[in-house]
Amino acid sequence: MTRSFFRALVVVLALSGSNRCFGQAAENLPTDYLSKEFHAGRRQALRDLMPANSVTVIFSYPEQVFSNDVNYVYHPNPDLYYFSGYKEPNSVLLVFKDTQADGDSSYNEVLFVRHRDAGREQWTGRRLGVEGAKSQLGFKRAYNSEDFAKFSVDFKKFANVYYDALPEDVTGDGSTGELKKLIAAFKTKAGILDLDRQAVSDMNLIANRTTPQNLARMVTYIKARYNNDLSKASPLVQELLASPDSVTLVAVKAKIGNTLGGNIGFNTFTSKLRGVKTPEEIAVLKKAVEISSLAHLEVMKSVKPTMSEREVEGIMTYVHKRYGAEDEGYPPIVGAGANGCILHYEENSATKLNNQLLLMDVGAEYHGYSADVTRTVPATGKFTEEQKAIYQLVYDAQEEIFKLCKAGVPYASLEQKSAEVLAAGLIKLGIIKNASEVRKYYPHGCSHHLGLDVHDKGGRGNLEENWVITVEPGIYIPAGSPCDKKWWNIGVRIEDDVQIGKDKGTILSIDAPRKWQDVEKAATEKSIFEAAKFPELK
Repeated sequence: MTRSFFRALVVVLALSGSNRCFGQAAENLPTDYLSKEFHAGRRQALRDLMPANSVTVIFSYPEQVFSNDVNYVYHPNPDLYYFSGYKEPNSVLLVFKDTQADGDSSYNEVLFVRHRDAGREQWTGRRLGVEGAKSQLGFKRAYNSEDFAKFSVDFKKFANVYYDALPEDVTGDGSTGELKKLIAAFKTKAGILDLDRQAVSDMNLIANRTTPQNLARMVTYIKARYNNDLSKASPLVQELLASPDSVTLVAVKAKIGNTLGGNIGFNTFTSKLRGVKTPEEIAVLKKAVEISSLAHLEVMKSVKPTMSEREVEGIMTYVHKRYGAEDEGYPPIVGAGANGCILHYEENSATKLNNQLLLMDVGAEYHGYSADVTRTVPATGKFTEEQKAIYQLVYDAQEEIFKLCKAGVPYASLEQKSAEVLAAGLIKLGIIKNASEVRKYYPHGCSHHLGLDVHDKGGRGNLEENWVITVEPGIYIPAGSPCDKKWWNIGVRIEDDVQIGKDKGTILSIDAPRKWQDVEKAATEKSIFEAAKFPELK
């Protein structure tokens, strides 16, 4: 299908006066989506955090080209979805702290959406439109997005205008309501300065996620983003990297606040709200995690040395779809042997697992919420003594971290405990000589928030009730490491999703076996895929 043909057809359909309504809600859909009352409640919670005389502005994400005239499946901006329930591109939400007067009426929120277009909807799917935004999402004020430019709102009169980093990689097809024009109109209305998105991302990382405890790791991470060519970083980032201590961190954070006040405030509010999950969110997350756990269990039952990494990924994907998950929350990581030592290995191209460990970091996305589950299994169904030793060490670290997963415990203590246990174990095995070497084989963090993003927004202080976080220690020993060769190409990560409680955490991913004995037992059970017979390719 060519883009020019598509446009010509749209014109023909429009001229023919087609009145077919492609926006009507389809029947036979899931019934457990988040309700419009949930989204309205989140907007009110946002208002409760905002100071007087302020407005929050949330844009949709841009569409992205997959190949020539075909786009990637659209993924909505999680913040826009969280506060509105709207999942389409070319849109913007305004949430006002105070009621705005408009003649004889008033309002405190407005949603601008893609306009209805019968011709386009026949080709690319139903659109909610203005009436749908009102009837299905509960907005009293909703307009077509091309009306935003002339909408009577003076952003410059507000004491605070809160917004996320504005997307730069925005393309358009000439439609009058496209995202590029929405953003341009906002910049004009609010007098927003053009800032490099990478600089904004770095400054948000420093302002919202960097603490004295993780400063060294964050500095290493930021440097890696620039391949150590720090001349490309913003001046404030360079200032911190030149003197990475707690005093400089405080000073730089203050300067970032002055530079990106509206942006920092936006991330502060959204992190606070999205970090603590509501009962409705917990229900959806539990389903995503359960689906993911059952997929991991099915692989344990079916795995064989002759299988390929791609085949394992296919089993995972099938189980996800079988239970109604729309997608995976991130590209599946399925790595055997040396591939399992690559943290974000995504090629999944090895044709045989052979007699190696298989590391699977795969999580389902259900109604926008992502699970994040990792299991490491022996392709033969039996761990070797070396594989078992590393696996048990990672398991022991996880068990110690679980004890800390309760409200009031400092978030940083989880990381400290994981490094402490793994370092002691590696020393005992003779792989390292002192604890300072642990990061050689454990290069990532042990936890992150989970929700609408797989690395979700949330706080970094003390753990709070109904946070949902991962617990994922790991050990990766690539070939050539300065240790006995018997450990080479062993990569183990065990990752579980935990709901923080008042007195203890609840492991949501319990349906995927964790103990090495239970993993081996699962390998003896019959898989539903055993009876599947596929013809050979010619």
